[in-house]
Amino acid sequence: MEMTFNEMLGMLSLVGLLLAFVSGFPISFTMMFIGLAFGYLGIGKLVFYLMNIQFYQVMSDPVLGAIPFFLFMGYILESAGLMDNLFYSIQKLLAPVPGSLYLAIITTATIFAAATGIVGSSITLLCMMAGPAIARSRYDIRMGAGAMAAGGTLGILIPPSIMLVVMGPLMGVPVTDLFAGAVIPGILLSGIYVLYSLIRCFFWPEYGPPLDKELRAESIPALIVDLLKGVVPLILLIGATLGSILAGLATPTEASACGALGALLLVVCYGKFRWQNLKKAMYSTAKLSAMILIMIAASNFYGSVFSRLGGAGWLSNQLVSMSLPPMGMVILIMCLVFLLGWAMEWVPIVLIVLPIMMPTVKALGIDPLWFAIVYAVTLQTSWLTPPVALSCYFIKGCLPQWQLSDIYRGMFQYIACQAVGIALILMFPSIVTWLPSIIGK
Repeated sequence: MEMTFNEMLGMLSLVGLLLAFVSGFPISFTMMFIGLAFGYLGIGKLVFYLMNIQFYQVMSDPVLGAIPFFLFMGYILESAGLMDNLFYSIQKLLAPVPGSLYLAIITTATIFAAATGIVGSSITLLCMMAGPAIARSRYDIRMGAGAMAAGGTLGILIPPSIMLVVMGPLMGVPVTDLFAGAVIPGILLSGIYVLYSLIRCFFWPEYGPPLDKELRAESIPALIVDLLKGVVPLILLIGATLGSILAGLATPTEASACGALGALLLVVCYGKFRWQNLKKAMYSTAKLSAMILIMIAASNFYGSVFSRLGGAGWLSNQLVSMSLPPMGMVILIMCLVFLLGWAMEWVPIVLIVLPIMMPTVKALGIDPLWFAIVYAVTLQTSWLTPPVALSCYFIKGCLPQWQLSDIYRGMFQYIACQAVGIALILMFPSIVTWLPSIIGK
């Protein structure tokens, strides 16, 4: 099929957009500029009305109001040091087990991922807590770095994931369904990380011997007290917040507001409330929320221009004409997402690539909920793959004495675990769809 002038403009705009991202240009302003430039060439002054409408729709969407509340919840828990209590309690519980430090890192990261979707904060805190313990306990730096990087990235997948909140409106899938669909895959990935660490340390104990006695609990009652103080309150807060969403008792925005208030009360009860921490959490929340919402609005504007030019329809027709079966098309798209993750962050891959692929997904009758979670799990890998492996740079920044090559080698071990998880989700879609189907009854 011959390409029209407007379709050619659409595809050129997409190429220019990707090149600009790789070159390091700001995401939001790049999308707005290219959308305006190519849109004006193709549809004239209508592009300005299109921009106004798309920005208004995003800013008036109540679902996106959950983003600042979830961010505040994570920042206030982080600033109060509650993750420290969580980590050291789990470390004492698992101390006699080979590889226990890796298990404590992954378990802590999994629980904290359900309290906040802020990956950078999780990895930074894990480095500060576990880095000295790894050196002191003679654990393998490579596996330690891999465990921190992989565990920390679970925050991008496990609810309340900010990425899932962003994906919902883009795909037309309720955020509650995405949250429910991501729970089991998130736990599955965490379990695969734990299983790998256990097996590796069982056959090669030098990678992770049991922890020294001074790092263990003094007694069983002392251990129980530590768990009650460090683990139970945080799990109750997470359970109440996510449980109310999954049970249909509250919308994501309502539950996130209650979760933010609950986190603040929890900090007060622990005696960790500080006005400077509250000020810092509010500032960080406002800054990151503004950045995310502007990027979403800019993405919607560019996507509408791309569709109006006919680029989305042309690209969808080309993909459908390949006559691949639905599973083959999903695998092809996931390979593309994986490759893009080597050069870009998750934001442009979600905001640009996902809307472009949705017409093809709908044309082939692929379940959008299952596709969204497969997409999210594949995209999680972008935090672990160089050269834009952000997890690596968080670790290197916190632990500068660790060699970059060692960090990369450790991360590649857990990328293999990630690949196993993706393969299982592809082969058994019920891993994603079972919980939403139960909750929806």
